[in-house]
Parts: sequence; C-alpha cells; structure tokens
Amino acid sequence: MSESPPPTEPQQVVIAVVRTGGIAGIRRKWRVEPDAAQTHRWIAMIESCPWDDETDADAGADRFVWVIRVRTSSEERERELPDSALDGPWRDLVEAVRAASATRDTDDEESPR
Repeated sequence: MSESPPPTEPQQVVIAVVRTGGIAGIRRKWRVEPDAAQTHRWIAMIESCPWDDETDADAGADRFVWVIRVRTSSEERERELPDSALDGPWRDLVEAVRAASATRDTDDEESPR
C-alpha cells in the first residue's frame, strides 16, 4: 500500500506590475492576489516567463519601463523590462494582471462603502 502525500497548503500569490516613463512620466500600478482556486493558472504564467534571460537594458527616451514583482509562499522575484522586451509570456502576465486588477477595481467601486 502506498501512502498519499500530505495535503499542502494553498499557495499564496501576489503579483504587482508598475509602469513608469512615457512622455508624461506617469506611474501606473496594478496588483492581483488570486484566490486559492486560481493560483495554479497564475503560477503557470509566472513560471513561463524567462526571469533569468538577458534583455537590452536601453529603454530609450520617453519609453515605458515595466517592473514586475511576484511573491509566492516559497519565493520572491522581480524583473525590470524596457517596453521593447515586454512580449510573449511577459506581455501575457502583465495583461492578465492589468485585466484582473481592472475587474477588482470595478467590483470595489460597485460595493457599498
């Protein structure tokens, strides 16, 4: 008879995205803390990003710079990317955080205060 592994606690995930730069230099922030039922989807997106790959550090004048911070129960990661490097899995992650944050903000606006 084989023993089943002990139950694991749900993984906590917090993802924050900050965009700076641009002509006006306006800073924008988005954040998501998915519930336990959704963490597997977010962790898959996080793991698909090339965290250790080299990127061109030259953001250029009046371009956006993206800072992506991830905290899970087991690790913390941070990456700064010029706008030109925000593609593929990075863009997927940022767009998902922005969409989830917008949904949460809309839900908050509709709730009674």
